[in-house]
Amino acid sequence: MMGKKIPFTIGYRTAKTAIGTGVAIGIAQLLQLDFYVSAGILTILCISITRKQSFVVSWERFKACIIGMAFAILLFETIGYHPISIIILMLLFIPVAVKAKAKEGIVTSSVIILHLYTLEMVSVAIIVNELLLIIIGIGVALLMNLYMPSVEKDLRNYQDVIEVNFKIILKEIAQHLQKDQHLWDGKEVTETYTAIQTGKDLALKNIENHVLRYEDQYYHYFKMREKQFEIIERILPFVSSLDEKVVQSHKLALYLERLSKGVTPNYRGPKFLEDLHQMRDEFQTMPLPQTREEFETRSALLYIMHELEQYLLIKQSLMHK
Repeated sequence: MMGKKIPFTIGYRTAKTAIGTGVAIGIAQLLQLDFYVSAGILTILCISITRKQSFVVSWERFKACIIGMAFAILLFETIGYHPISIIILMLLFIPVAVKAKAKEGIVTSSVIILHLYTLEMVSVAIIVNELLLIIIGIGVALLMNLYMPSVEKDLRNYQDVIEVNFKIILKEIAQHLQKDQHLWDGKEVTETYTAIQTGKDLALKNIENHVLRYEDQYYHYFKMREKQFEIIERILPFVSSLDEKVVQSHKLALYLERLSKGVTPNYRGPKFLEDLHQMRDEFQTMPLPQTREEFETRSALLYIMHELEQYLLIKQSLMHK
């Protein structure tokens, strides 16, 4: 049997790298620069995942190239064009580049350094040639990195998954509080954790794609759901340990069912907080537990209510921001 064919796809970053490399080499070749292929190499090295990272890395590479050229001119013209000069140059240049916060440009600048070593001479024309290669290579990469595909659709999809799963989890907790025997595989818990982490990383990348100051509401949303999910994870062991059903269990279950229906990105915190406080006050006026089992059950229910209060306050805090 023939193996399953793997679909061949070209990502946007691959396309940008290919186009940018060709454009950089074409410009350098049109200007009749020596080592014009190196402009393409510089472009490849400067293509980044996000716009902000692109600007940072490009600046580091530019600094490193200038520092590397300065060291190369000084040492090659002083010691000579010998392998020992390269050794001394690298021993001095690399620590200086790191100190100057340009370590990302060490490999890039090595291309320029080796050009000077190959030519075995320094002149104004050669320096101008190398500067143009640097400007073309880094400049084309910056232009290519101006395009970043929209991730709005993916962010909404992760948000939808989280919203649906939160509703299911809260409803499952409510059903467990009402029924003596209730089976649930809990797959939504794992799915939700994955969706939150993936969505948060994607939202953070979206922020990095904005050069000016930018706050992504999706990132705040995923952080909010992450904190709420931690609370749900703390509640679940207490819920699973509750075997005895009391009046308070039924009331809390009804509240959780309403809360599950109210899971939405829109703000509805105050109403649920008010209902939770009223229910807690009602529990305090009820007769004291008659057995140890009832005492432990009601204590666990009070803890769950405390955690639910924090769950709601987290969203309220986000909306105030």
